[in-house]
Amino acid sequence: MKIIESHIVPAVVSKIRLQEYAVGIFRMLPSKSGLKKAIKKEEILLNGKIAQTSDWIEEHQQIDYIQKEEKQIKVFQLKLEVVFEDDHLAIINKPAGYPTSGNYFKTIEQALPFNLKLSSLPDALPQPVPVHRLDNPTSGLLIIAKTKSAQLKLHQDFEEKKINKTYLALVTGETSESQIIHLQIEGKDAFTFYKTLKSFQHQECIYSLLEVAPKTGRTHQIRIHLSTSGFPIVGDRLYGSSVDPFRKKGLYLAAIGLELHHPIDKTLLKLELEFPSKFSKAVS
Repeated sequence: MKIIESHIVPAVVSKIRLQEYAVGIFRMLPSKSGLKKAIKKEEILLNGKIAQTSDWIEEHQQIDYIQKEEKQIKVFQLKLEVVFEDDHLAIINKPAGYPTSGNYFKTIEQALPFNLKLSSLPDALPQPVPVHRLDNPTSGLLIIAKTKSAQLKLHQDFEEKKINKTYLALVTGETSESQIIHLQIEGKDAFTFYKTLKSFQHQECIYSLLEVAPKTGRTHQIRIHLSTSGFPIVGDRLYGSSVDPFRKKGLYLAAIGLELHHPIDKTLLKLELEFPSKFSKAVS
């Protein structure tokens, strides 16, 4: 266990519970949602004991924000393309065919220590961790946190929809020039915008190459929205287009663009990958 920040309670004017009092007392937990997550993960101590949201605050109590020791993971020696890296975060180009994380050995998360340097900062995470997911068959840009403060701020930016992602998708059918798809997923609103880059014929079928921007982050959102709209992604065995007439195998979906502000120094990061080769060969 490592104490990241500590706070001694001064005189308390009126009775107040921890979940209300502790909002903003730690520099690395500026929001109420961040505080609640830290309490739920047992990262807040009150006088040395695991704190509860309902605990009452009293004068002279010590409140600690801690980082629990994590077990060292077994490193998966998979070479990854590192697109950006500093002491706070990294952005890698995830290859298709590997889960981002999970209870497996061959995951991107377990390959991160083989590819990234540990942060030298006081709130460095024991090992780098992804702050969002890409589906197993999806390739492309994946954001990795290397410090606790970066991790918390990136999660907050995702919740507040301040991080913009752009995907490339090859679908069956001739799509309109552009469209916003608004269809609920598991009872929650979901919005996906696409514009058509090219439509073409191949083996008597029409296909379209799309630039896709999800405005919400539901599980499998792009795949579900395009399939439900009548334009399943080529190679998507789960949502209705398992046939790959281009013989390159796999799902034709890649996260090729990211736009976000650096979680610490606030500089604009705008990253873009070249079209994956299987896309270029399919539409040539």
